[in-house]
Parts: sequence; C-alpha cells; structure tokens
Amino acid sequence: MRRAIFLDRDGVISKIILKNGQPFGPRKFEHFELLEGRKEVLEEFKSRGFLIIVITNQPDIARGLLEKSTLERMHKLIKDNLPIDDVFVCWHDDRDACSCRKPKPGMLLKAAKKWDINLRESFFIGDQWKDAEAGRNAGCKTILLDYPYNKGVESDFRVNDFKAVLSFLPKEDRSS
Repeated sequence: MRRAIFLDRDGVISKIILKNGQPFGPRKFEHFELLEGRKEVLEEFKSRGFLIIVITNQPDIARGLLEKSTLERMHKLIKDNLPIDDVFVCWHDDRDACSCRKPKPGMLLKAAKKWDINLRESFFIGDQWKDAEAGRNAGCKTILLDYPYNKGVESDFRVNDFKAVLSFLPKEDRSS
C-alpha cells in the first residue's frame, strides 16, 4: 500500500479570501492564486514516496456562486504548476448531507481505494477544523497550518510554516 499527503486547497496551497476574519475560497479565476513555496515542499513530499492529493469542499458550486468551469480552470492551474497526483472535490453544501463533504471522510476513502493508500501512514494538511476532523475520521495523522482564524482547532501537529511539515514526515521512501 502507498502513503499520501492529503491537502486542503484554500489556505494550504492557494490563497484564501478573508471576510470579517473568516476564510473563503475565491469565486473568480482572477482571484485564485497559488501560495509561494509550495512546489518545492511538494516535490520533497514526492521524493519521500508520498502521493499528493488535494481534498477540497467547494460548496459555492451548489450555492450557485462559483461556475464549475471556473473551478476546473483553478484545478488545471494547480495541476500545471504543482506535482499533484489527483484532486477530489465535494460540490455539495452542508444541507445536502452527502458522504463526501468534510468533515466526513468520503473523499479520503475514495482516494484510498483508487490509489491503494494506507490511511494510517498518511497525513492530512489543512487550515480548518473540517480538515482536521476529516483526516481523523479517515485515520490519518493531521497537520494544521496556523492562522488567526483556526485558534483552538485540534490536530496532531500544528505548524506556522508549510515547510515545517517536512519535520513530521519520515525521510525514507517506504512506498514500495
């Protein structure tokens, strides 16, 4: 079985939009921007034998606030610029009660089945409670990027800098 680094999208690999201190994903392509320094760290994850999979809730699709074609352009930008193996998206809103919307582990379980991933040897990196909870619910170790809006959110590890995640990961490639 393989190991993976699961990443939330907004606030982890792309910039968030803050409104009244609360984080939101961008709704327009021109507002979508990848965060600096991610590519090098993701390449190091790959060199340590990890798959890299984005797991993202995008409820603005269900709410009619984001066009699916715009979201697809955002994800193409990610795939064209970062060493990402796959992207899993929940298009639903909370009221839809689906099994894929974080904090439920549905997208992680689907990825694990598709890619033959050992979730106990994998990590979920996020910036909100739903990310940490989804990772826990799937059996992953959780890492939270520290932001003013997520104080008090519990995870296995908390880091101020994305590169600091490397200190929690095994250096040897045990993927084979």
